Amino acid sequence: MILRYIFKAMVFIAVAIAAYLLFQTLRQYTVAQIYDALLAIPASNLAFSLAFAAASYLCLSFFDALGVRYIGKPLPLHQTMLASFVSLSIGHNVGVAALSSAAVRYRYYSRWGLSSADVALIVVFCGVTVALGLSTLGSLALFLRPQDAMSMTGLGPTAVMAVAAVAALIPLCYVGLSAVLRRSITLRGHSFRLPTLKIAALQVLVGTMNFAFVAASLHQMLSALSDANYLKVAAVSIIANVAAIVSHIPGGIGVLEATVSHILPGAEALAAVIAFRVVYYFIPLALGLLLLGASEVVIADEPELDEHPQKT
Repeated sequence: MILRYIFKAMVFIAVAIAAYLLFQTLRQYTVAQIYDALLAIPASNLAFSLAFAAASYLCLSFFDALGVRYIGKPLPLHQTMLASFVSLSIGHNVGVAALSSAAVRYRYYSRWGLSSADVALIVVFCGVTVALGLSTLGSLALFLRPQDAMSMTGLGPTAVMAVAAVAALIPLCYVGLSAVLRRSITLRGHSFRLPTLKIAALQVLVGTMNFAFVAASLHQMLSALSDANYLKVAAVSIIANVAAIVSHIPGGIGVLEATVSHILPGAEALAAVIAFRVVYYFIPLALGLLLLGASEVVIADEPELDEHPQKT
């Protein structure tokens, strides 16, 4: 009970800090400046940004597709794509994505014969895939553009290289252990097993591709209005994503704006982030809610599957 109140207090503080960061960022520019910058984004950049955002959500759907295979209960790809897109398009905007998206996932997967324990394993599996993707792309960005991390964090070159090395070791160790360790691991009374080598390697691949596409979507907006290097944008995107995940701030509001404005100051950069939010968060949210409503009508007409069938 006490931990729950502490968690709620931490989320409230994180949201308050994000609101303050957003206010401090927005107060430097007028509405007219931001509006003019938004209008200056070419249609081609908007189209490419949408395409990269769609590619990111496609990668996210493969998180679930791999997850159901990991638990030994594979489902058709169109089902995992539906559950993944609807749950994450909502979870990205609501905040505490691991919990909000889990509730939507359970709504779908329970109708398709999976238990609550199965859904919990899928959520954990997808969370691990997120961490692997962040670590892999983050290590590449740090190794190739250490000066960006130094300017954003204030760390020295040795510290940046050390962080990059640790980040690179995470996916390497994960894949290596998946190749040789076949027994279950017990942590704090909970037992779990690592996936097969093939699934682990695919986790690293699709996890990295997902965040590469997220960065590419943001880069299209920023490069339309400023001289933005892709790897620099990738580093910004990764730092903002880590901060948003840790803080549970809905959509990372305030964090991304403050991070981008730190290295690319100006109303143009802020307008680019706003356009990116529309493309990556708000449009998928609208589509996700429509799909959720439509699928609820279909689900209401389907017989419910018992997750604990009687043995005969």
